Amino acid sequence: MDPAEAAHVSETVAEKVLQYRRDASGWKICRESNGVSVSWRPSVEFPGNLYRGEGILCATPEEVWDCVKPAAGGLREKWDENVTSFEIIQSITDTLCISRTSTPSAAMKLISPRDFVDLVLVKRYEDGTISSNATHVEHPVCPPKPGFVRGFNHPCGCFCEPLPGEPNKTNLVTFFQTDLSGYLPQSVVDSFFPRSMTSFYANLQKAVKKFHD
Repeated sequence: MDPAEAAHVSETVAEKVLQYRRDASGWKICRESNGVSVSWRPSVEFPGNLYRGEGILCATPEEVWDCVKPAAGGLREKWDENVTSFEIIQSITDTLCISRTSTPSAAMKLISPRDFVDLVLVKRYEDGTISSNATHVEHPVCPPKPGFVRGFNHPCGCFCEPLPGEPNKTNLVTFFQTDLSGYLPQSVVDSFFPRSMTSFYANLQKAVKKFHD
């Protein structure tokens, strides 16, 4: 992908994800568990939902980021039950890449394995927040693979935010709006994301403790 085009697209995505973070209107809570809240509202990007997760983790933003950052051979593959493999297809800059993520079957095998090709931008803000911002792209070296249904992530990402006065805690805010493709009943999709997001937080907290204690 042309670096200038990638930079432009990724900055546009990052601005959208930041707007999701700032806009508190229209969210409906669909699941709350162990201090994690998952809300949704209709997506303006595709005929599905935009999901927002929020929860406090007992770790610094850098420690949380170390477990979620987009890195080949990184920790994400080791702890995230929704990621079977993560690879960098094209490294554009230190903070911008194109990745392929493979996911296992889910929802008692109603959802077959998926893969996603995304443009991912990492941003750091002055207050110490670290964010990842991603959207689907096509890449010539990564056509659809046998055994996987190609899914599409619309602008999504996460914010690892410091908590004032609590240096060893992180407010993690996540945004997902994913078209899983294939012929899935909407009810399966609607129940999968909130459940998967709450378990993401629980598994991440365990991972941070395991890898950083």
